[in-house]
Amino acid sequence: MAPEVRFTLIEADQRKSTFLRTVLREVDVKAQVLSERVENATPQSANILTARALSSLKNLLEFSVRHLADGGSAIFPKGASFRAELEEAKKSWAFSHVEYPSVTDENAVIIKVGDIVRG
Repeated sequence: MAPEVRFTLIEADQRKSTFLRTVLREVDVKAQVLSERVENATPQSANILTARALSSLKNLLEFSVRHLADGGSAIFPKGASFRAELEEAKKSWAFSHVEYPSVTDENAVIIKVGDIVRG
């Protein structure tokens, strides 16, 4: 792996954080695990951010502006209600997005979001 690549996992649940650290050690992957809530974590200046089953798109965009570097992208798996989440998020945010079909659920998508600005 390139030495400049850095992975940080943020997990508020201590039990899950411990599990993540164990898995990382067992598979010999270098990553940092922060045991705190994402909204309280030090801004990460990440190029890519992702979250699964964490919150609505509107809330995820709030986390994204906190943790993404300028020009960064966020990638979110979203279920069948993704269109409603997009419409709700557009009431508070301006952003670009691309939808990719899910390979596991025909009603779901992976949404890649960028250019996020509070609207």
